[in-house]
Amino acid sequence: MPNLQETLDLSSYAALGDSFTEGLNDPGLGGAFTGWADRLAGLLADGCPPGGFRYANLAVRGRLLDQIMAEQVPEVRRIQPDLVTFCAGGNDILRPGSDPDEVAERFERAIVQLTESAGTVLICTGFDTRGVPLLKHLRGKIATYNGHMRAVADRNGCKVADLWSLRAVQDRRAWSEDRLHLSAEGHQRVALLAARSLGLRTEQDPEAPWPALPFQTAADQRRENLQWAREFLLPWVGRRLRGESSGDHVEAKRPELLPL
Repeated sequence: MPNLQETLDLSSYAALGDSFTEGLNDPGLGGAFTGWADRLAGLLADGCPPGGFRYANLAVRGRLLDQIMAEQVPEVRRIQPDLVTFCAGGNDILRPGSDPDEVAERFERAIVQLTESAGTVLICTGFDTRGVPLLKHLRGKIATYNGHMRAVADRNGCKVADLWSLRAVQDRRAWSEDRLHLSAEGHQRVALLAARSLGLRTEQDPEAPWPALPFQTAADQRRENLQWAREFLLPWVGRRLRGESSGDHVEAKRPELLPL
């Protein structure tokens, strides 16, 4: 059974964003990352003849919204894809003192430009961070930004993949060891959600239950949390204090629309 519904006619797709869309911590071929956007492109290509679907991924880890608007959004005017996914602003929201209302205003300016050059635009809300030790205090801020993004989508006719409501990613197995980026299975769940948000039929359910976890004692959890803090949290905080970005000297992995 084909994945693509008859009412959806897409032959090209460009993914814009930061590390989430680049696909960090979903290992791919040759040391590159795969990620949910690449997985979504594969689902879309299944409904096209061989070589008939083209895909570009312009996302670069660490990018702020203004950088994405300056570097990636203009490329959409050049390549004119049928579909654009635009997931941006998360790194801005993580910054101390950032205003989700102001970030949302800039987000909408980007959306207006994108809708002029792409047939369909899909955005992603932010994740519910209630179970993320480093980010749970930002939950209200993220929820405010999500509300704005949904309103922006309504005003501009965009599709929405609602990551906040995706219960499957509340399981820790949806996240990689750094607890900031998705695991391979987490990326797959997001790809399925995005596909269904576009109107694709998928045999897999993004909310399929996870297998039962083995019992873990409180002491085991503490040891795991301490190890995570040493290996990931402290280096991450250090980079932010030094003003460094993980995306320094990194280029888009797939900057042109090429056949899959």
